[in-house]
Amino acid sequence: MKPPVVTAVLVVLVQVSHGFPALYHRGWWRLLREGDDCGKCELALCSEPKDCPAGTVLDRCGCCPECGNVEGQICDLDQGNHFYGQCGDNLECRLDADEARFGEVPEPQCVCKSQESICGPEGKTYENICQFNKAYATKRNISMKHKGPCESAPVISVPPQDVQNFTGNDVIFGCEVSAYPMPHLEWKKKGSKMFLPGDDAHISVQARGGPQKYGVTGWLQIQGLKKSDEGIYICHTKNKYGATYASGLYTWRFPVAEDR
Repeated sequence: MKPPVVTAVLVVLVQVSHGFPALYHRGWWRLLREGDDCGKCELALCSEPKDCPAGTVLDRCGCCPECGNVEGQICDLDQGNHFYGQCGDNLECRLDADEARFGEVPEPQCVCKSQESICGPEGKTYENICQFNKAYATKRNISMKHKGPCESAPVISVPPQDVQNFTGNDVIFGCEVSAYPMPHLEWKKKGSKMFLPGDDAHISVQARGGPQKYGVTGWLQIQGLKKSDEGIYICHTKNKYGATYASGLYTWRFPVAEDR
C-alpha cells in the first residue's frame, strides 16, 4: 500500500475515533506523525498543551511537551513505542494480568506510584497524590494539608433503604460509613434504648471494613419476619470527632397470591 493511501486510511480512522473519548483516539494522531522525521528541536514552534491533569511529558522526539496520560489510562509499556502515550507525573505504566477478566487481553495502564492518601486543603481525603493533582490541576499555588487521610466525623455514604416484606421472609438493611479515625457502627430500632441484636435470635448484625478506604459497611438482618418487626431501624455511627445516623423503614405487608 502506498504511503498516501496509508495516510488516507488513518485519516478515516481518526475521523471515526472522534466518536470516542479523547483519551483513546490520541494514539491515531501519534501514528499519523510516525512518518515525520524529528529533525532539529525548535522549542519556539512547539504548541503549549492545555488541560493536563497529570502534567506534561516530552513527545516522541524528546522536544515538545504534550499531556501525560492520567491514572487508569492505557499507556505504552515500552518506552520505545509512542501510540498510547507516556504516563504523567507520579505515574508509571504497569501491566496487571491478574485484574483482567476472563477472556480479556490485559492492557497496560497508568498507575499512581504512591497509594498513600492525601488530605486536601478543603479537608477532603484523596486516594493518592495523583487524584489530588488531578483535582487541582487548574488551580495554582495549592498544596496538600498533609499526607494521610483527613481526620473528620463520620459521613454515611450509603444509608439504609426502606423495604417492604411479609411474614416469614428475611430482610437486610445496609449502611456504609467513612471517616478517620475509623468509625464505630451500631444498630437500633426506633423506640428502643437497646442496641441490636441484643438477645433476639432472629436478628443479627455484621460489619467489615470497606469498600472504600477508611470506610466501614454494616448490615442488619432480620430472619423469619414477624409483623412485630415492623418499624424504623437506625444506623448509628461515631468516632471522636462526631456522630451521625440514618434510618430505613421496614413495612409489613399482607402477602398476595403472586407472593406465594
